Amino acid sequence: MFDALPLAPPDAILGLGEAFKKDPNPKKINLSVGVYKDERGETPILASVKDAERQLLEKEKSKGYLSIEGLADYGSRVQELLFGAGHEILTGGRAITAQTPGGTGALRVAADLLRKHFPTAKVWVSKPTWANHPAIFTAAGQKVETYAYIDAAGQGLDFPAMLGALKLIPAGDIVLLHACCHNPTGIDPTPQQWQEIAKVMAERKLLPLVDFAYQGFGDGLAEDAAGLRELAKLNPELLVCSSFSKNFGLYGERVGALTLVAESADSAQQALTQVRVGIRTNYSNPPIHGGALVAAVLSDPKLRQQWDAEVTAMRSRIHQMRKLFVETMKAKAPKHDFSFIVRQRGMFSFSGLSNVQVDELRTKHAVYVVGNGGRINVAGMTANNMQALCDALAAVL
Repeated sequence: MFDALPLAPPDAILGLGEAFKKDPNPKKINLSVGVYKDERGETPILASVKDAERQLLEKEKSKGYLSIEGLADYGSRVQELLFGAGHEILTGGRAITAQTPGGTGALRVAADLLRKHFPTAKVWVSKPTWANHPAIFTAAGQKVETYAYIDAAGQGLDFPAMLGALKLIPAGDIVLLHACCHNPTGIDPTPQQWQEIAKVMAERKLLPLVDFAYQGFGDGLAEDAAGLRELAKLNPELLVCSSFSKNFGLYGERVGALTLVAESADSAQQALTQVRVGIRTNYSNPPIHGGALVAAVLSDPKLRQQWDAEVTAMRSRIHQMRKLFVETMKAKAPKHDFSFIVRQRGMFSFSGLSNVQVDELRTKHAVYVVGNGGRINVAGMTANNMQALCDALAAVL
C-alpha cells in the first residue's frame, strides 16, 4: 500500500533548513527558519529558563499525565501575559486556555474546533501570511481565502485595501490576524489602525483568530499585545494562538497555548468541553516540562524580571541587525534602498527578491532565504556574517 504513496514536496521553510545542514560550504548562512540567533550565531538557552529548570528538577516528584488542557497555573499566566493582570476578561472568567504543543498545535486545535462546529465558515488569512497557515486550515477541512495586506512596493501596509477587504467578508467567517511582528513581512498595523480593525471586525460580526507567536520581539511585551487588547474591547468572542518558542527560546519543548474568549464565563466553560474533546482525540494531553518552565518563570518575580530583560536584549539585537543591514547594503548597493527594513518589526522582513535571485543566493553564495518575496530572518544576521551576506545580496540584485 505504501509503495503507491506519491512523493511529497519538502516543506517550504523547514526543507531549506535540511538543505542548509547538508551544504558543505563552511561560509553558509541560514536566514530561512525562524529561529533566534545571538551574536555568535547560536540559539541560546535563556538564563531565566535555566534557573527555573534547576528549581523544577529539585521539586519534581512525578512524571504523571497532565489534564487534557494542561497546567492550570500555565493557563492563568498565559492569560495575564495576553490581556494584562486584572483585565475584565480574566476577572469575569470569560477566557479558557489549553496548553498545546507549540503555536502550531494551538492553530490545529482551533482549526478542528471551528471546522466541527462552524463547518460553513471560511478562514481568511493575510496575503501574504506564514506558509503553514493555509496548510493547517486546509488539512482540517476548512476553506481558506485571503485579504489584502502588503502594499504594491512590498515595503508597507496597504491599510485602505486591508480594511476594504475586511468589510466585504461575510458575517460569521473567521479572520486570522497577526498580533505583532507579521510573518513573513515584519509589517504591523499601528495602534490607531488596530482600533479601526477591531471596529470593522465587530460591525461585520467576524471571529478574530489571533496568531501571537512573537510577543516581546516587536516593541515590548505589553506594547505587542495592544492590537489583541483593542480587538477584545469590541469583540466579545475571539481565539488566540500563542507560542513561547521565540520569547522563551523553547523551540524544541513545543510550548504553546490556545486561549478562547467567550461572552460569558458559562459559555467559556462550555466551549472548554469541546476543546478537550478535540485535544483528547489528537494528542490526549500536553507535555509537562516546557509549560512548567514558562509557568515557573512568569510566577516568580525575580525570574520574571530576568526574563523581561532577556527578551529586551533579544529584541534590541534584532533591531541593531536591521540597522546594520541597511547601512551595509547602502554602502555595497547604493542604488537599492533597503531603509524600509528598519521600520519593520520582529524576526522577519520581505527583501523583495525574486525566486530566481533567492535560488542564486543559495546555489552561488550558500545564503538561504525563503522564496516568494525573499523572506529574511533578521534574527539570523550577525556582525560576523553581515559583510558576506550583503556581498551576496549585492551580487544577485
